[in-house]
Amino acid sequence: MSMCLCHPAKEFSVVSDVIITTNQSVVMFCNRLNRTTLISAVKRTCGLPCALTLSNLSPLHFSTDTLSEVEQMVGNSDMHITRVLFCGPYFPASHQYTKEYLQKYPFIQVDDVPLAVVPDVISNYNICVVKNMRLTSNIISRATQMKLIMQFGVGLEGVDIDAATKYGIKVARIPGDVTGNAASCAEMTIYLMLGLLRKQNEMQISIKQKRLGVPVGETLLGKTVFIMGFGNIGIDLAKRLRPFGVNIIATKRSWVLHSEGSLQSDGFLIENGTNDNLVDEKGSHEDIYKFAGESDIVVCCLSMNKETAGIVNKSFISSMKKGALLVNIARGGLLDYDAVLHHLESGHLGGLGIDVTWTEPFDPDDPILKFNNVIISPHVAGVTEHSYRSMAKVVGDVALQLHSGTPLAGVEIVN
Repeated sequence: MSMCLCHPAKEFSVVSDVIITTNQSVVMFCNRLNRTTLISAVKRTCGLPCALTLSNLSPLHFSTDTLSEVEQMVGNSDMHITRVLFCGPYFPASHQYTKEYLQKYPFIQVDDVPLAVVPDVISNYNICVVKNMRLTSNIISRATQMKLIMQFGVGLEGVDIDAATKYGIKVARIPGDVTGNAASCAEMTIYLMLGLLRKQNEMQISIKQKRLGVPVGETLLGKTVFIMGFGNIGIDLAKRLRPFGVNIIATKRSWVLHSEGSLQSDGFLIENGTNDNLVDEKGSHEDIYKFAGESDIVVCCLSMNKETAGIVNKSFISSMKKGALLVNIARGGLLDYDAVLHHLESGHLGGLGIDVTWTEPFDPDDPILKFNNVIISPHVAGVTEHSYRSMAKVVGDVALQLHSGTPLAGVEIVN
């Protein structure tokens, strides 16, 4: 086994006259190549300047014809390998499932690297899947071979889109309505709502204390649910809430009349007779305080940006009914931490269900988690077998499209 010293992740097995990278991204037939040519070929295969230990290679005899053929093969392989970078170790199924989907395509290389290493290696990649990495202008400026920055999902608040545009790099998200991501998030929202209503944490205490018939919970039946941000997740949530017998009110910045008998909602067409009965009352951003005061449960489904950061603040929570529940499955920064903690301590906030937090991973000893009426999950609302396999396919297909030079499909380009 020979190791690429400046790129430890790449190892080369020497079997007879064949060198094969362990990730199967390149196969080189090196019959009768001399040592210098072999090292040169492997350097180009790595895509990095490196040195190899070749002590376990027997002497090889030089052949001009073979050398020409192999050097052409290696040159073509290096030129045509499309490299995909996944940033950081979190959400591991994202890169694992993508690798599995692409395993039959040796000309696509998928790597996941620690967050701290990304700035040093990003110049070697053509596609970057950011996950929870913040891609600043400085980091993007190093991405000299980058063609596409994308999210394994929809949130792009960590990407400097203006910088990407400046450097000629496309930025994309994966629409949640076609991959099952929105449906997965909607189901998790209902899980958190029911967990709060039925007092999940108190039930665990009763089990440990061998008590029966306590606690007394609440039902969704008859409750008013305020969906703040009626995009794909909000729509899927409303569809699933209807059978529970709830009153649904929702806000978005604009409910644009698309055509007679239809509404255009952030690119989602709501046709008459199909989805027009999902919402009992529609409002705009100016109605959020009014709707908060009318609701038993507030669900935050907003996109994260400069305008929405901290939107659920002290004034907003104070406007909610005493004892109302707050659920957030969008982004942690939408909620003002101090305001949430204050209203939990005062008892005004009846319960908090969060899949996303202010810092991630969240401190398990944070004061907010001491309350029995707080339920937290580790950012898994969209992490289901169905949605992640679907999104891995989108990433894989995009890599294949980029490799072949065909138009990108299945993603939404935002710049």
